[in-house]
Amino acid sequence: MGGTLTGTARLARLALRRDRVQLPLWILGTTVLLSGTYAAAQEQFPTEADRLTVLRTAVETPAILMLRNVPTGTSNGEMIAFQIFPFLVVTAGFMSTLAVVRHTRQNEETGRTEMVSSMVVGRHASLAAAMIVTAGANLVLAGLLALTLLGNGEPTAGSLTLGLAVGAGGLAFAAIAAVAAQVSQTARAANGIAAAAIGAAYLVRGLGDALGEIQPSGYTMTTAWPSWLSPIGWTTLTQPFAGNRWWVLGLPLALAAAGTWLAFALTNRRDIGMGMIAARPGPAKAVPGLLSPLGLAWRLQRGTLLGWAIAIGLFGVTIGSLSGAVEAAFDGNEGATRTIRELGGDGSLIDSFYSAMLAIIGAMVAGYVVQALLRVRAEEVGGRAEPTLATGVGRLRWLGSHLVVTVFGAVLLLAIAGISAGLVAGVSAGNTGDRLADLTIAALAQLAPALIMVGFVLAVFGLVPRLTVGIGWAGFAIALIFGQLGELLNLPQAVRDISPFSHVPALPAGEASVTPLVLLAVVAVALGAAGMALFRRRDLAL
Repeated sequence: MGGTLTGTARLARLALRRDRVQLPLWILGTTVLLSGTYAAAQEQFPTEADRLTVLRTAVETPAILMLRNVPTGTSNGEMIAFQIFPFLVVTAGFMSTLAVVRHTRQNEETGRTEMVSSMVVGRHASLAAAMIVTAGANLVLAGLLALTLLGNGEPTAGSLTLGLAVGAGGLAFAAIAAVAAQVSQTARAANGIAAAAIGAAYLVRGLGDALGEIQPSGYTMTTAWPSWLSPIGWTTLTQPFAGNRWWVLGLPLALAAAGTWLAFALTNRRDIGMGMIAARPGPAKAVPGLLSPLGLAWRLQRGTLLGWAIAIGLFGVTIGSLSGAVEAAFDGNEGATRTIRELGGDGSLIDSFYSAMLAIIGAMVAGYVVQALLRVRAEEVGGRAEPTLATGVGRLRWLGSHLVVTVFGAVLLLAIAGISAGLVAGVSAGNTGDRLADLTIAALAQLAPALIMVGFVLAVFGLVPRLTVGIGWAGFAIALIFGQLGELLNLPQAVRDISPFSHVPALPAGEASVTPLVLLAVVAVALGAAGMALFRRRDLAL
């Protein structure tokens, strides 16, 4: 095995140099998220009575439990674990999966691995370096999270449990990404598999929490069995500041070890540049649709769109199926009524619940458009855009084709969300027509912030192409934090207003207003037009 790891240290140093900006941003951003949430919680819930009120509401509201965590007590540390623990694990998961794929499958796809392999480098060195760097990043993140809590006077055991649990969750998803990088033949597919794993783990954990059992105290809960099937559920089951169950950390660490071993084993069974699941050979003759740039853009994007459509459709069905449970939880519960109205507007209680859930779907669709539109940068870097543009296809036509497919995908995903949620909720309530129309319109209202992200990515692509991926995702993250998490972090309203998510009417609960949607669309068009004009004037940047 020693010979197969030759050069690991050098490749690890190279990976650290390449990630000298990205990994610190992920780590510091996650730490700031915890610190900001802690400070906001101290201000919003200064007394135990305040925390008791919130937790008694939460245990009666399945939607809150799905999004947050099960309450385990009323201390400041337990309150933070309830509010943000699963989000921290998701952040660590994405940091880890993107890093592993970037230093394995992406290097193979771009030819870097083949070039490095011509030197004295072992077969397993690339994967080993990626896992070492990612493990180090998770260890640093775990330490900073623990130090943040310790600096606020929280107990040592609970602080270490939370920090190490987040790091262990990141390692588990890193191993999943390592396996995905061996199975798939493209970095895009590997990232998609890893992201789907994170999403599924979050959903299963949420179901386990929502189905949990309320304890006699009336403000704490135990999770149901589905949480034991989720890597994110394993981390929250450590119960920081309550049970401090260190032994549960063995589950994500065991998954990390098993996944890493499997990834190393799979590298012995494939050639460099190939995946365990080989790409199917194309037909002898291209279909007529591929003769146009629009048809080619659709062919490149359809797989990603299909995956998102399935995920959002399932989410919509889940939202619709929870309507009965949510209404039962609201019945006579003033705390739940107040909380859900803060999340979703001033209409009926069930409409406020739908508004809150559709806002989450709107954020998901905004993430989709960023991912989809970044395909143009991948085509440019991969050298596939140049031969296409060398034909009679103009630059604006080529870029516009990807733009059309991306916007169409966003509309389709929002329609799927509204229709799936509306049908299920309508059937259970006996008013299918009204509920279907209301939720479909409410879902489509979430298109405006997605269009802003489209315009933003186009503008960055035209102005600073080499920074498109980093700035594109950073812009999305900032919009998400300021808009969707602004209230949780107790951010000033002026800061929240920077995010396009803050200006969308909270339909179906809120008052329908076309003005903010039109203004957002105008800004999106202006940004997009500027980006396309800049792209037309600049050279291709590899």
